[in-house]
Amino acid sequence: QVQVVESGGGLVQPGGSLTLSCVASGTIYSSYGWGWYRQAPGKEREEVATIASGGQTNYLDSVKGRFSIFRRNVKNTVYLEMNNLLPEDTAVYYCKQIIRGAAYWGQGTQVTVSS
Repeated sequence: QVQVVESGGGLVQPGGSLTLSCVASGTIYSSYGWGWYRQAPGKEREEVATIASGGQTNYLDSVKGRFSIFRRNVKNTVYLEMNNLLPEDTAVYYCKQIIRGAAYWGQGTQVTVSS
């Protein structure tokens, strides 16, 4: 079955950077939609960034200019580069990939921004 795994989270000081990675395995099919979401304690999950197969991107207003979602020429892989991190970016970050009309989610990776 399809498995989605995120990596790259951790503890970083305010103003620091992290790059998250997401890989979907267990399928011969390619993803055609990708997204990063996050959920902070006591808050609902929110959409952070998405990228479509044509390259169109969309960002949460609070991360525009600081975060970048991108893909490389690697099947079913997506990244989220996060710069100038703020304490309010602290959350569990989840990846979603759309494969053959179904959405697959990872277990999440913790990002903590603190001095």
